Amino acid sequence: MKRENTRILEAQAVPDRCVLGSSLEGNPAAVVPLESWLPDALLQSIVSENNLSETAFFVPSGPEFQLQWFTPACEVDLCGHATLASAHVLFRHLGYPGNSLVFDTRSGDLVVKEKNGLLVMDFPARPPKPCPPPDKLIMGLGNVPVEVLTGQTCIAVFEGAEDLRSLNPDHAILGSLDWPGIAVTAPGGTSEKGIDFVSRYFAPKVGVSEDPVTGSSHCALAPTGRSCWEKT
Repeated sequence: MKRENTRILEAQAVPDRCVLGSSLEGNPAAVVPLESWLPDALLQSIVSENNLSETAFFVPSGPEFQLQWFTPACEVDLCGHATLASAHVLFRHLGYPGNSLVFDTRSGDLVVKEKNGLLVMDFPARPPKPCPPPDKLIMGLGNVPVEVLTGQTCIAVFEGAEDLRSLNPDHAILGSLDWPGIAVTAPGGTSEKGIDFVSRYFAPKVGVSEDPVTGSSHCALAPTGRSCWEKT
């Protein structure tokens, strides 16, 4: 089979501050613009060669763009930083003329706007619901959270940021759970001045042991922080 030539670009979403003190600031994503869709098996092969946490592929579709995201293991329903990376490629490298983009995705239409030199995206809210802490989750994290909430992802709430820093999870156990990813979170403390909450995200089930920055998890984390810590 003849393989179509593809252009692959890498972009990095970088936050203003790395709260937990890691040297990893931001999260790289590969972006592959296509004229038409390739077979999924070929897309997955390209992703495996990139060996990044996520690779985004997009195809023009009228005034919009169809967008898909893959980890090294599988296709996923939502990826925030790879969406922003795709918008960056379109605005800055491919000369997209407007200041607003619409991506048609498995999670619905996602709109990215260019505003004052920044890219802004409105994430869908995915409020989770409380549940009893599963024994395997506690075993996998190696610590007992004060609360667990579940939905499209699992969220384990801890008392403080130091609890998150000290976690050394068993990725094999976490990967055996039903959820595609496990987010751990805690309110910001005195060393995180001006920060409402901190988080880490583990997704061994989809081939990512720990993601340095995970926009999609904040679809659940933001509503969780608002309800747990009375933020509006």
